[in-house]
Amino acid sequence: MPAPILIPIMFTDRVKLEVLAGKGGDGAVAWIRAKYIPKGGPCGGDGGDGGSIILKTSTHQSSLESYRNRKLIKAQDGEKGGSNLCHGKNGEDLILEVPCGTLVKDIETGEVLFDLTEPNQTVVLCPGGKGGKGNDTFKSPTNRAPYQFTPGEPGIHRFVEFELKLIADVGLIGFPNAGKSTLINQVGKLDVKIAPYPFTTLVPNLGFFETPSKERVFIADIPGIIEGAHYNKGLGLEFLRHIERTRLLLFIMDASGIDGRTPAFDFKVLRKELQEYNDELLSRPYLVVLNKIDEESSTDNIADFTKAFPKEKFFLISAKDGIGLDELKKAIISKIK
Repeated sequence: MPAPILIPIMFTDRVKLEVLAGKGGDGAVAWIRAKYIPKGGPCGGDGGDGGSIILKTSTHQSSLESYRNRKLIKAQDGEKGGSNLCHGKNGEDLILEVPCGTLVKDIETGEVLFDLTEPNQTVVLCPGGKGGKGNDTFKSPTNRAPYQFTPGEPGIHRFVEFELKLIADVGLIGFPNAGKSTLINQVGKLDVKIAPYPFTTLVPNLGFFETPSKERVFIADIPGIIEGAHYNKGLGLEFLRHIERTRLLLFIMDASGIDGRTPAFDFKVLRKELQEYNDELLSRPYLVVLNKIDEESSTDNIADFTKAFPKEKFFLISAKDGIGLDELKKAIISKIK
């Protein structure tokens, strides 16, 4: 029986869109037409308002994939006013659901319009145009038969960029093949692809574990960072920006040195890359983890790390075998509180 084919789920974290709110309906010019009123007055109704484009954060959305192939998003126009003072129907608002952590920018001005970080947060991205006034509005004692009306106003038109930055309590930071995916599989109960070669993880993954009080601690598995990531080497900038939305940094290093590097070297490089990208990240709470202690070669590398960073407290784990994970989870809970 052939092996099943795994189809990867697309993760889109940046899209550019043209968004256009609905136009207001024009006001109407109409006259009362009744059997015994030969010269009826004006009765043109107002036009309906155009629909607005509204953004709403949803905990059910994990990426911007639903907007990947959309270029123009337009809300419904308001209807024209009618006779007998009939008001035109308002255009329906268009609600766009986006994940928490979505940054909305105006492409033409570069302005950050919204930073959507809370669940069920709602903002109006493009207000709909106001409906026009019918000729009944313009009647007066001196102008009993006005032909005036106003057209509906156009809806707001924008070119915007949605950029998703993951929001999590803990961000896993490490070189490719350091064991981040194995760790989040064990701790966060998330089925992430694992393989013994670099860049197995090409998109961020989000998992969680529950505290004894049944609170959830969310963990983001950030794809592996390499030396020169702040120059965008190895898609570095795409990965680094997700770290900005995590409360606790968890540096995870391969203690086995299987790729020819030591955990001391990895820790120095990782801290340098974060500093070059955004030095504020180094002021955040963090934990240091040395993984793969089940490998014989880890003993010398652990001693080397202790010598290089004598004041640095670190945790020894084997994510594959589940060694040290309970102690690590307790430390994570303590830090984020």
